Amino acid sequence: MTDASARTRDLIDTLYRSDSRRVLATLVRLLGDLDAAEEALHDAFVCAMEQWPNAGVPANPRAWLVSAGRFRAIDQRRRRAVLERSRPALEEEALLLAQSRDPVDESERMDDRLRLIFTCCHPALSVDAQVALTLRTVGGLTTEEIARAFLLPAPTLAQRIVRAKGKIRDARIPYDVPDSDALPDRLDSVLSVLYLVFNEGYSATAGDDVVRADLCAEAIRLTRLLDELLPDPEVDGLLALMLLHDSRRRARTDALGETQLLAEQDRALWDRQLIEEGVRLTERAIASRRFGAFTLQATIAAVHAEAESAARTDWTQIAGLYDLLLRVQPSPVVRLNRAVAIGMARDAVSALSLIDELLGEGELLEYAPAHAARGYLLEQLGRRSDAATAYDAARGLAMQGPQRRLLDRRADALRAGPG
Repeated sequence: MTDASARTRDLIDTLYRSDSRRVLATLVRLLGDLDAAEEALHDAFVCAMEQWPNAGVPANPRAWLVSAGRFRAIDQRRRRAVLERSRPALEEEALLLAQSRDPVDESERMDDRLRLIFTCCHPALSVDAQVALTLRTVGGLTTEEIARAFLLPAPTLAQRIVRAKGKIRDARIPYDVPDSDALPDRLDSVLSVLYLVFNEGYSATAGDDVVRADLCAEAIRLTRLLDELLPDPEVDGLLALMLLHDSRRRARTDALGETQLLAEQDRALWDRQLIEEGVRLTERAIASRRFGAFTLQATIAAVHAEAESAARTDWTQIAGLYDLLLRVQPSPVVRLNRAVAIGMARDAVSALSLIDELLGEGELLEYAPAHAARGYLLEQLGRRSDAATAYDAARGLAMQGPQRRLLDRRADALRAGPG
């Protein structure tokens, strides 16, 4: 292989990493089928590997790849139609040629990526399927990478993606952005999927890692893309929330990979550049007066991020922000976080009563952080034995290794001490 050929192949590899999802999104629009578009994408890059080292790199590589993939797919349909002597298939291919628009228009290509995001997050699909399909199709992660991140067998994850594609095909789910009436609800679904991806990376539900940086980075990248394609205050809010949380990533574990609680973290390790961007996005979202739950959560994260130390955190402001969030998002987890903020701000007894009330209702009985929060408040009130028991309960529900070890340490320390 000549040096020129090697450079061309390296360029194709780079192009695949940077632009393959854009090419795929346009092929989905042109071909109307996700499986066909993925096959066409593969064929286009194979064709580039075969032709570019000799013919040279085209002036517009992305447009070339779209056209190559599109015509390879049309050729495949034509061959199948001839073999099957299928008049409907020939008519379909002719219609495809007649209706397809210029595939290289930049504004159209931006719309293509937005269409693909909304399709992958369609409410007809289960949440698990939305997450898997978004990461695979929009994010470009391999099936194995997604399965590894969510601690699933690769065949299970692959079947989830296959079923999701089948649902899109069989239900004739359109590859399109919802109209203005349906957009708010559909956007909420997209944001929820992206937040689920980030949250699994930021606070893994199971395994031996506190943080999965690859998932956090992918969620941030996809949310930045959505913010670019569809500017909206709540997209700003979600991106701000991710950045503010991610700014603390290096401080969340010690040298041995063990969990460091917020109050124990070395704030010198926090990424000030991410904090500044997150605060800026939060302020922009609030100024719009059209913000929602993600912006309020980002505002809470900003209060933490801007505090000089744990001791100087404005817990009264945080408790007030949780009051607002509870009106927008009246969930048990928000009620739990509000109770903790109240306990930190002024009244551990009232906070403990609120958590006991929540646990009594049953929805958070299997939620480890609820028992851990109860243990912390009991510890502050000097009820060491009860606190240790609460930490034991949390430990029994926790699936993440470092989290279990942290709870063990706290319970053991209480039992070893006086009283």
